[in-house]
Amino acid sequence: MRILITGGAGFIGSHLAEALLARGDQVAVVDCFEPFYAEEAKRRNLAPALAAGATLIEADIRDAGALLGAVRSAGPELVVHLAARPGVGPSLEQPGLYVDLNVAGTVSVLEACRQAGVARLVVASSSSVYGLNRSVPFKETDRTASPASPYGATKAATELLCHTYAHLHGQDITCLRFFTVYGPRQRPDMAIHKFARLLTAGEPVKLYGTGSARDYTYVSDAVDGVVRSLDRVDGFRLYNIGSGRRIELETVVEELSKALGVRPRIEREGWQPGDVVQTLADIELARAELGYEAAVPFSEGVRQFAAWFLAQHGSTVR
Repeated sequence: MRILITGGAGFIGSHLAEALLARGDQVAVVDCFEPFYAEEAKRRNLAPALAAGATLIEADIRDAGALLGAVRSAGPELVVHLAARPGVGPSLEQPGLYVDLNVAGTVSVLEACRQAGVARLVVASSSSVYGLNRSVPFKETDRTASPASPYGATKAATELLCHTYAHLHGQDITCLRFFTVYGPRQRPDMAIHKFARLLTAGEPVKLYGTGSARDYTYVSDAVDGVVRSLDRVDGFRLYNIGSGRRIELETVVEELSKALGVRPRIEREGWQPGDVVQTLADIELARAELGYEAAVPFSEGVRQFAAWFLAQHGSTVR
């Protein structure tokens, strides 16, 4: 299958590109190396996929003409739309930028696919759409009208736009709600990566609020969810892609410290704006319709991340 991935130089996208190439798909990547974090890291992410035969088209998804040209040039049978401005906290500071990249950018992708005759898409959403929902585990049928951050609101808007295009233009679109994906190549702003930098520097880790817990999804499980969904795109669909297990934040620090071989120091702080107390995915629908099942235990996933982190930053810790 010919597949185009937007944001393919990112954390999930680069792993997905390699997985698709390994199974024999033709892969094109669209990325503008938007400077949310270092361009060098993104190019390093993508290097194995390029070496294995992927093609790179450097374009901004908000540039409608350039994106349409990229889609027509690649001639994909399916587009996986992962490009977005990530991060809950930063979205509080730059909400307009998040709307521009995540909402207007998604419209640009949907329009390019419509004009180029690409009728099948898989689109990244987020557990952030559940926002202030206190009923766990989160189900795809739960109300998503109370996001707790501009980032969550842009992802909810993304889903609504996908539904509209599926309805109006007959496109087959699957939206995947990812739950805190982690592993090698994880973005440096995300908690596990940030904790690793602090722990190896001998600095304290700040934990915000009390009782915070998340559903952590190892990157190979997230990629498996994408691959399973793209083989079954039909109509408009929504799926949770998580582990179905809730991990307390203290446990995250303990497991990561053990994997890095350091003793943790923890400092307590109050809740931050935009935070939610907990996330937990109900994955029954993905299990039933996609055959999806998270396979990597959290302790093993943290060990894999720690090995990658130490290889990237050196094995000497304080």
